[in-house]
Amino acid sequence: MKILGIDPGLRTTGFGVIHKQGQKLTYIASGTIKTVEGSLPERLKTILSGVSEIVRTYQPDCAAIEKVFVNVNPQSTLLLGQARGAAICALVAADLAVAEYTALQVKQGVVGQGRASKEQVQDMVQRLLMLSGTPSPDAADALGVAICHAHSGDALATLGAIAPELAKRGLRVKAGRLIG
Repeated sequence: MKILGIDPGLRTTGFGVIHKQGQKLTYIASGTIKTVEGSLPERLKTILSGVSEIVRTYQPDCAAIEKVFVNVNPQSTLLLGQARGAAICALVAADLAVAEYTALQVKQGVVGQGRASKEQVQDMVQRLLMLSGTPSPDAADALGVAICHAHSGDALATLGAIAPELAKRGLRVKAGRLIG
């Protein structure tokens, strides 16, 4: 399975493509889509076009993107949300399933703890994918999103497989949690 990870940003959107076969993860590509200073619509178009080109080039089987967190500046949060929306539109226009993960989930999935620094994420991405060099912070975050999805997909598949048996017992799984 080929997974495309996206770390959205209005100035720089990171992307990372990995291949998962069994438990083995292999690096395919990573980089950034940079927008030039200009109007918001022009920048969003650059993100949409860039993600569409990455999808055409690498033909992933699925995609994962980092969720927007609400920060101190509401305007920044709104702008980031629009950049994220442009990336998601490119992914769904290509008929890709899109999973979403918080920064905390990505850090836990890659480093093992949610308060990891960007440098720790870069280091673990480099180690997990056996890269010869350290990827840029945005590319490392995107690869981290893809790695998180590769690991989470197994857990979700397991939950999906046992869901019918749980239902017989009056239990169900909702948003990854067991509900009685």
